[in-house]
Amino acid sequence: MQACQLTASEIACRRGDRVLFRGLSLDLRPGGAVRLAGANGIGKSSLIRILAGLMRPFSGTVARRGAVGLLDERPALDELQPLGSALAFWQGIDGAADNEFARLGLGELLDVPVRYLSTGQRKRAALARLLGQRAELWLLDEPLNGLDTSAAALVETLAAEHCAGGGICVIASHQPFALPGMAQVELAEYRA
Repeated sequence: MQACQLTASEIACRRGDRVLFRGLSLDLRPGGAVRLAGANGIGKSSLIRILAGLMRPFSGTVARRGAVGLLDERPALDELQPLGSALAFWQGIDGAADNEFARLGLGELLDVPVRYLSTGQRKRAALARLLGQRAELWLLDEPLNGLDTSAAALVETLAAEHCAGGGICVIASHQPFALPGMAQVELAEYRA
C-alpha cells in the first residue's frame, strides 16, 4: 500500500444550477486520513463520489494511485441472496477470503437473505465487502450510520488499522469519528 495517493486540486461541485463548493484541495499520502464535515446537502457525498471517479467535478482535477473501495448507503449486495452467497459473489471477483466475518459479527447471519438484515447488519456486511477488496483508498460515506456503539468502535479500529498499514481514508460523517492524526475539512469553508 505504500504507493497509494489521493490528490484533489481546486475541486468545485455543481448540483443543478447551484455550485455547492469550490476551491477544495486535498493531498493524502500513505497513512493519511481526512474527515469531511458539514451540514446536510453541503456536498460531502458528492465529494466522495467525485473522489471515487463516479462523478465529474464541475472544475478541478482528481488523481488517484491505488484501488478505491467505496462504502456508502448502497452496499451492492443482492437482496434476494443469503448474505454468505451475496458476499461470495464479491469474493469471487476480489479473490478475498472470508476471515473477517466473525470479527464483524456476521458469522451467524450468512444464511439470512440480505433483505432481512437490519441497517447495522447491512453496514457490517458492506464493511466485509470493503475489507475483501483490499483497496488502498477507502472512501467512507457516513460509515457509522445505523451502528451500535461497539460496531462503531470496530469501524474506527478498522480505519486506524488501514491507515497504519499505509492505506488512505476519506470519511464523510456527521458523527464524531476517532482516528488518530485525522485532518478535518469543513465544507462550509468552501461554499460558493
